[in-house]
Amino acid sequence: MKAWKHLCTITHHKNLVRKGCFRVGLYKQGMLHDLSKYSPTEFLVGCKYYQGTRSPNNAERADKGYSSAWLHHKGRNKHHLEYWIDYGVEKGPMVGMEMPVKYVVEMFIDRVSASKNYQKDAYTDRSPLQYYEYGKEHYIMHKNTRALLEKLLHMLAEQGEDATYDYIRREVLKNKK
Repeated sequence: MKAWKHLCTITHHKNLVRKGCFRVGLYKQGMLHDLSKYSPTEFLVGCKYYQGTRSPNNAERADKGYSSAWLHHKGRNKHHLEYWIDYGVEKGPMVGMEMPVKYVVEMFIDRVSASKNYQKDAYTDRSPLQYYEYGKEHYIMHKNTRALLEKLLHMLAEQGEDATYDYIRREVLKNKK
């Protein structure tokens, strides 16, 4: 039963992201989003740790001290900020590389969709911003990536989904796909 529920959860999330990506013209990303979640490495862990109210990766991390599914997932999906962490040009600490705009938009849509998926009827347009703010102090992100993501999250919270998605299509992705 957990396997079926996990399959339904990830498929519902994928469908929400696809719908959002299609709204802004990111058709290929909408179709390919999170396909690695169906791989045995991620899917089997998701079934084992499924709860329905949060990511199974968090439960695996609490149980084992790390999440093998997340380590697999973040290295294969360019819409995750963790995909873009690398050593700095000057021999320094790990830094966030600037993400291409289309992946920042997909990351935004992913956050909106995850909030809708897990919060269900409790979701509001402020939910993705609240979740982001809860953990943002430890995100390693390029300043331009952070600025765009935060702008979109604040716009969603203040102006709503229609205005934000229209802005993304009209201004953010104009000539940048």
